[in-house]
Amino acid sequence: MNRSSEKTGFLRQIDRRIFALAIPAVGALAADPLLSLADTAFVARLGPEALAALGVNGAIFGFAFVVFNFLAYVTTPLVARAVGAGDQREAEAVISRAVVLGALLGVLATALLVLLASLLLDVMQAGPGVRGPALDYLRIRAFAAPAVLVTLAAHGGFRGLADTRTPLLVALLANVVNIGLNWFFIFGLGLGVAGSALASLIAQYLGAMLLLTRLRTRVESLSMIAISRSGLAALLRPGGWVTMRTLLLVLTLAATTASAASLGTAQLAAHQVVRETWFLTAMVVDGLAIAAQTLVAEAAGRRADDSEMIRRLLFWGTVVGVVLTGFWLVAASPLAVAFAPNEAVTQQIHSTTPIVATFAIVSAWLWVLDGVVLGQLRLRRMALSTAIGAALAGAVLLLIPRLGWGLAGVWVAVGAMVLGRLGVLVWGGFKRTTLGLG
Repeated sequence: MNRSSEKTGFLRQIDRRIFALAIPAVGALAADPLLSLADTAFVARLGPEALAALGVNGAIFGFAFVVFNFLAYVTTPLVARAVGAGDQREAEAVISRAVVLGALLGVLATALLVLLASLLLDVMQAGPGVRGPALDYLRIRAFAAPAVLVTLAAHGGFRGLADTRTPLLVALLANVVNIGLNWFFIFGLGLGVAGSALASLIAQYLGAMLLLTRLRTRVESLSMIAISRSGLAALLRPGGWVTMRTLLLVLTLAATTASAASLGTAQLAAHQVVRETWFLTAMVVDGLAIAAQTLVAEAAGRRADDSEMIRRLLFWGTVVGVVLTGFWLVAASPLAVAFAPNEAVTQQIHSTTPIVATFAIVSAWLWVLDGVVLGQLRLRRMALSTAIGAALAGAVLLLIPRLGWGLAGVWVAVGAMVLGRLGVLVWGGFKRTTLGLG
């Protein structure tokens, strides 16, 4: 066998591992938005006040739980490194710590959400007709916090074990149960919005229990008792950098929405359509990022050279980026037909999607390198990149009123954030040969 054939075979082996992890991961990532979509479809039949109550709670829970996503992002590389080094006991210990930490933080989150429920609705400016059902939903759904955070930790454990299929199957089952219980509680028992919260609560606990049961069959001794404070701190310390990065991203994107709102109703409506579509397309590349976390961390555990792996991940990121560029170049008309209520919104969508197309490829590179940096546990650099990206986006947003850029300027700001983050991750972060540049 000549050298060319050997390399081709090696690349095919890498590709098989990448897609075996990435494709199920995309499905699992889409499961939570689908659960929320099912809730929305049922609650919408109860009237506008009920739907508004669900929307208020969606914003509260989305922000409350985003700070805990480090349970998945930190657990994945720590477990994968242990697996790569052949240290099964350490992999089991990391998973155990993550699950216990998720349960403890979940109990704390439940207490805070219940105690501060009324205040949170005041902050969200829930009106009199919305407040009652919103409060009912919040106080019930808050008790799902331990299940949600244990699920995040379990997802990180499975990803570290190079298994993204199990979380996908469990998520699909939880969605089916949620749909059935929504119908039964809302319409069968007449519980209204509270019934939707109860359905989600049960489905999320079912999913968490199934994941824990499956984890116990994958590892020899998943102990939930012998957990030290130092062990939990080993997750919390890197988790702080991931949380900082996540909050900066959330705040930056919130600032872009506020900027769009200041431009007018049509601009805000168009921004909502483009933003949600952008989030949805990002899930495709997020699958590659999850594969990167696992594979790069495994290589670190074996003290192996991961250069070829990173180049291959970037290659597939480029392929996906080219596809997304094509999508955004033709997306304006379909999005306008599907979501735009009038001509003014349609015009704003048409002015925005070409801007998104210009940074689709670099966005794909960024998401892949995010996964690589997470796999390497270089979390300070990731947080620094987000801070600089946020600063660049903020500078562009401040210029919009002066330069009259309109909604297109808001998405130029998003592009500036992407480019700033990518530049910091690449600068001094990788050898030129690793990225195929030298």
